[in-house]
Amino acid sequence: MPDPSAIHQTAGVPSAGRNDLPPSDLLQKFYHDMLLIRRFEEKAGQLYGMGLIAGFCHLYIGQEAVVVGLHAGAQTTDTLVTSYRDHGHMLACGMDPKGVMAELTGRSGGYSKGKGGSMHMFSREKGFYGGHGIVGAQVPIGTGLGFAHRYRKDGGVCLCYMGDGAVNQGQVYESFNMAALWKLPVLYVIENNRYGMGTAVERAAAGQALYQRGTAYGIPGRAVDGMDVIAVHAAGLDALEHIRGGNGPFILEMKTYRYRGHSMSDPAKYRSKEEVQRMRSEHDPIDHLRALLVERGLADEAHLREIDRTVKDVVGTAAEFAQNSPEPEAIELYTDVLIET
Repeated sequence: MPDPSAIHQTAGVPSAGRNDLPPSDLLQKFYHDMLLIRRFEEKAGQLYGMGLIAGFCHLYIGQEAVVVGLHAGAQTTDTLVTSYRDHGHMLACGMDPKGVMAELTGRSGGYSKGKGGSMHMFSREKGFYGGHGIVGAQVPIGTGLGFAHRYRKDGGVCLCYMGDGAVNQGQVYESFNMAALWKLPVLYVIENNRYGMGTAVERAAAGQALYQRGTAYGIPGRAVDGMDVIAVHAAGLDALEHIRGGNGPFILEMKTYRYRGHSMSDPAKYRSKEEVQRMRSEHDPIDHLRALLVERGLADEAHLREIDRTVKDVVGTAAEFAQNSPEPEAIELYTDVLIET
């Protein structure tokens, strides 16, 4: 099996056109937001182990740079849709950690009133149109959101996330075709974390360049080091500029890595502990940015520790809110089923 650390080798791939370092305040925001997602997911894992989160729970630990880097280039008119590994996406687009954690624990204070759980919550206010449990099902929805942006002429783009496993689903290519035909403003983001559930991408996908999957439809693409938030941000700005220019959809393949199993019930025996440890020690997105901030004199250790304390307070408050929030009333079984007109 190829070394996962090769995700940093993107030979033959067009490089991002923006090589300048973002401003210090933006870099510190990257650090804060990635750390918030990391600490939130760690706490979610703890609550799952305590039996306070039931059902499925897919953690985003290791992949934080992808959504943080991309969303930093988004506009308020943009929309976002993703799969079941969705907690990080919600936090990146500004959803309240208390509401997200309450939903994970099935409480009435959650974004879906405790009825959606980990995989199904939404916020129209933040332009977040859900994590979706069916593999690839979010891609036609994201394409529809792109159509809505074009129809309304609001200048928005839909950031439609999917995993490497979803790329082999037929509905993805139907969506690519429609988006290309109508030049819809959709940024398709493939979060290639190397494993679709327990199957390595090399065993499941013919042709390893997933960013080229739109070539038949004339959709341009690029592979990006998804463990480097600065590279992600630069590539995202280029892609969004292309789309906002009326040129139709774009594909970004984010070569990333998840540290935990596919879900909390997955022991991840299909890869070695040494592989995971190597990725954590050599390519962790948070550690990489932390070292850069200190090296460039953009932040000192004391300030970074303060950010970590602030983040832990936010996550602790979210967990406390979730555990104190009541379970939904039985009547909620019958609400939010139909729209009353």
